Amino acid sequence: MTQDLLPLTRIPRTGLPPYALVVGDPLRAALVAARLDGAQEVSYHREYRVFSGSWKGLPVTVASHGVGAPGAILLFQELADAGVRTFLRFGTAGAMRPGIGDGDLVIAEAAVRDDGVTQQLLPPEYPAVASPEAVFALQRAAREAGAPHHRGIVWTRAAFQPGLIPLDAYAGAGLAAIEMELAALLVTASLRGLVAGGVLVVDGVNADELRDPDVPLSTGGYDPHREVVAAGVERGALVSLEALRLLALA
Repeated sequence: MTQDLLPLTRIPRTGLPPYALVVGDPLRAALVAARLDGAQEVSYHREYRVFSGSWKGLPVTVASHGVGAPGAILLFQELADAGVRTFLRFGTAGAMRPGIGDGDLVIAEAAVRDDGVTQQLLPPEYPAVASPEAVFALQRAAREAGAPHHRGIVWTRAAFQPGLIPLDAYAGAGLAAIEMELAALLVTASLRGLVAGGVLVVDGVNADELRDPDVPLSTGGYDPHREVVAAGVERGALVSLEALRLLALA
């Protein structure tokens, strides 16, 4: 008999662990899954690569959502349909606040909803907020791992490359980092009564500091493939998995 699969991600409708770590890159999903006991690939369709396994006895799901909130929210919604009840997003971001260095972790308390998709689902006044227990679990895991970390509001923005629109609307607002998918996860979780949070590895300064749209980012000094970032990703993976375990124990 053919397994019953959800239509967009092709994940099974039942049987996934209810605690999920979601990442952008399918390769990163595989690298995180390699840390699990008994890891196995569940599905791989488009950008959506899904694994299951266990971390210190806790069954977990690891899944990739690709780049950008419009595609990522499809994974979040179908994982929730399949029974996932706790989500942590583990991604990368650009620092926006002084004192946050490359490779540091940023634990999101909330997100600016500039994601390009949730504005079409409900009014912009609706907040994108992390579950407090997720914030505290991530902070505890980061402290116990000795990982440099910061808490704050992040800016989820749909466009990666700078354009012609001035991007100083949040100057002086104290935002910690800029990324592309977290607000969609937090809104999805709030609407469905789920637990959700996010931790981001800083891979450079705010890319929007490059104001000239005719100059590609590749010539503007942005390089996420440095050793300091790789080390931060290693720490972030462990912190994220341990935070899932702490959430399960709460």
